[in-house]
Amino acid sequence: MSDSPDTPNTGPTDAAPDDGSARDFGPDPVGRELLPTATPARTRAAVRELVRPCRGLAVAGFATMTAATGVGLLVQPLLGRIVDIVADHRPPGDITLPVVLLVLVALAQGATTALGLSLVSRLGETVLARLRERFVEKALRLPLEQVEKAGAGDLTARVTRDVSVVGEAVRDALPELARSLLAIALTLAAMAALDWRFFLAALIAVPVQASTARWYVRNAVPLYARQRIATGSQQQQLLDTIAGAGTVRAFRLEDEHTERVTRRSSAAVELTLRGVRLVLDFYNRLHIAEYAGLAAVLVTGFLLVRGGSVSIGTATAAALYFHSLFAPVNAALVLLDDAQSATAALARLVGVADQPSPEAEKPEAEKSEAEKRAHAPRPRTAAEAETKAGGTVTVTGIHHAYEPGRPVLHDVDLTLRAGERVALVGPSGAGKTTLAKLIAGVHRATAGSVRVTTNGAGESGDGVPVALVTQETHVFAGPLADDLRLARDDATDDELRTALTAVDALDWAEALPEGLDTVVGEGGHRLTSAQVQQLALARLVLADPPVAVLDEATAEAGSTGARLLEQAADRAVDGRTALVVAHRLTQAATADRIVVMDCGRIVESGTHDELCAAAGIYASLWEAWSGTRTTADETPTHHRPDTTTLKDH
Repeated sequence: MSDSPDTPNTGPTDAAPDDGSARDFGPDPVGRELLPTATPARTRAAVRELVRPCRGLAVAGFATMTAATGVGLLVQPLLGRIVDIVADHRPPGDITLPVVLLVLVALAQGATTALGLSLVSRLGETVLARLRERFVEKALRLPLEQVEKAGAGDLTARVTRDVSVVGEAVRDALPELARSLLAIALTLAAMAALDWRFFLAALIAVPVQASTARWYVRNAVPLYARQRIATGSQQQQLLDTIAGAGTVRAFRLEDEHTERVTRRSSAAVELTLRGVRLVLDFYNRLHIAEYAGLAAVLVTGFLLVRGGSVSIGTATAAALYFHSLFAPVNAALVLLDDAQSATAALARLVGVADQPSPEAEKPEAEKSEAEKRAHAPRPRTAAEAETKAGGTVTVTGIHHAYEPGRPVLHDVDLTLRAGERVALVGPSGAGKTTLAKLIAGVHRATAGSVRVTTNGAGESGDGVPVALVTQETHVFAGPLADDLRLARDDATDDELRTALTAVDALDWAEALPEGLDTVVGEGGHRLTSAQVQQLALARLVLADPPVAVLDEATAEAGSTGARLLEQAADRAVDGRTALVVAHRLTQAATADRIVVMDCGRIVESGTHDELCAAAGIYASLWEAWSGTRTTADETPTHHRPDTTTLKDH
C-alpha cells in the first residue's frame, strides 16, 4: 500500500513574499503554521513522566556519583596534610601514609565515577529512546494538513537536528552536568567544614556567576529558539528547491531560488555567529568571578594563618578546593549552552509527542458501543477470509478546504455500494484526489461526513480499514519479503507468493538474485516503476481491506506495461468496494459506475454507455481520447493497448 501519498497543490511554495524576513526571527518567514512547541512547564513535566519508570536507576546513578565526588574531595585535605608535614619539618616517612591514601582515593574515585557515569548515561539513553518512540509514533499520525501547513522542513529538522541535539546532550552534557553540580555542592560544604570563613570568601564569586548565568539564559533561550526556526526554514527551502528542480529549471528560476536559499542560510549563519559572540562574553564574565573568588580565599587564608586560626596546610586545602571549583563551575555554566540548545530542541520534540492521536480525541466514556466495537481488534472468521464482503461508503454533504476561503470540494454526496467498483474522472484540479483521500481517511473533511460500513456494523474514520494506493509508493530498504509484510506482519512466505501472483509479480520477484530475500530500496536492488506499483498492490492484497482507494495507482508505469499493471490493479480490488481515480479511460470504461467531477462537484454519474449517450463532459473526454487513438491507428480503440492518459486532455 502507499506509504507517501501525493499531497494537494495548495498554492505557491511561499505563502508570503520572500523578503528575507527570516532575519526577524519571529514567526516562520514563509508564513507557515509550524508544528507546536511545548511550553517550558510542559517540557519539564514530560521529562518527569519519562524518568518516572526509571526512578531506581536514577537513584542508583545519583548515589554513585555522590559517592565518587565525596571520595574525590579527600584529595585536598591530604595535600594540605603533606604541606603541614613539610612546614613542620617532620621526618620524610610521615609523608608515606598521605601518599598511599592519595593513590587509594584516585582508584576509588575512578571506579565509582565510571560506574556512576554509566548509570546516568543508561538513564539518559533510556529516557531518550522513549521520547523518540513517542515522537515517531505521533509524527507518523499527524494530520497531513498539519504537516503540509508546517512544511516538510519543520518536521525534518525535528526528526534530524533536534533529535541529534537532545541525543548529544543526553550522552555528554547530562552526565557531566550531574557530576559538576555534585562537585560544586560538596566542595562548598567541604570548605565550610575547614572554616566557615573560607566558605564566605568563596561566595564572593557567586553573585558574578549568578548574574552571568541569568544574563546568558535570558539571551540564549530566545536566540536558540529563533535558530531552530531559521534552521527549519532553511531546510524547507532546500527541500522545496530540490524537489521542484525540474520546474525551477523549466521556468529559469535558478537565480531566484538560489537567492532564497542564500537568504535562509544567511539568517541561520547570523544566528550562529550571535551564539558565538554570546559564549565569548559568557567566558569573559566567568573569568572575572574566578579571579575575585580566588583572591578572596587567598586573602582569607593569609589572615587566618597569621592569626593562628588555621594551619598553612588547611589554608592550602581551602585554596585548592576553590581552585578545583573552576572546572565544575565552568562546566556547569558552559553546559548551559548545551542545555539551552537541548531544551529548545526538546520542547519541539515534546510539542509533537504531545499531539493527541486522532482516535483518542473522543474520551472512551463518550464513545458509542458501535465505535468501541469498531476500535476493538477482531479476528476475521473463516467465512470472511474466503469471501471479501466489500464495505459500503457513504459520503454526505462533504465540503473541504485546505486554506480558509479556498474550498476544494462543494456539497459532495456519493455512495459506493458493497463490492462496487467506481471510477472517478475529471479534469486536473477537479477535486478527485481530495475526495479519494477523504474517503481513505488521510484528510478530515471541513464539513460533512464519510461513513464506511461492513455487513451493517462498524463505521469508518474510526477503525474500519480503508486502504489507499497512490502513484507515489515508497520502497523501504530491506528484504522484499519484509517490505511486503508491512501490510501484514504475520504473513507466511506462501501468502506472500499468493499476493504477488495475484498482481502478476511473482515471476520477477523470484527471478531476483535472492528471491524474496533480495534487499530492495535504498542501497539495494533497484525496482522499476511498474514493479514498485505491483509491490504496493501486493500489499493491498495482503492487507485485505473491505474498501480500496486507488488514486492513479497505475500512472507511474507509463505506456510500457500499462495494461498489465491495470489488470493487476483489477485483480487486487476484486471483490472489494473500490474507488479508482482513473488515469486512463480504459479503467473508467470497465468500471461498474463512473463519477465525473468538475470544479469540486460531482456533475455526472452512470455507466460508460449511459454517460457516452448523455453527451456530457465524460462523452467529450471519451471522444477526444478515442479520436487521438484512432488517428494514430485505425484499429478499434477498445482492442488496442492504451497509450494516452486522461491528463493529456
